[in-house]
Amino acid sequence: MNPRYPRVAERAGHRCEYCHAPEVIFNLAFEVEHIVPPSQQGTEDDSNLALACRSCNVFKANHLSARDEITASENRLFHPRKDRWEDHFRVIAETGEIQGLTSVGRATVACLQMNSNFQMLARRRWHQVHLFPYTDPV
Repeated sequence: MNPRYPRVAERAGHRCEYCHAPEVIFNLAFEVEHIVPPSQQGTEDDSNLALACRSCNVFKANHLSARDEITASENRLFHPRKDRWEDHFRVIAETGEIQGLTSVGRATVACLQMNSNFQMLARRRWHQVHLFPYTDPV
């Protein structure tokens, strides 16, 4: 386990900082990931580390940007240290879908493939047992 895990996990409230999945429901600790990967000159500083579930970490890989399908433009991904989650995303309670509210949010949802059928089902179940908060509809 990454020696920085306890500090990063505590700061994140033991939730994936991208999709907000609750770590407590998984049988493995979430991963400490580099927001800006070392392959792209990212540092080892705590300000460049985020807690990520396996799915978000795998799909994020070394990406810093992705395409927003609405604007057809390349946009930076959500940055957990610089952005507020609520400004870029909301969850649709009926479906469990994470909806991007901005070009940053939409690019992140697409790149990290946050809305598979399995993930949306899991979010609905987590909500039923009070492990997943939903944002109010806009």
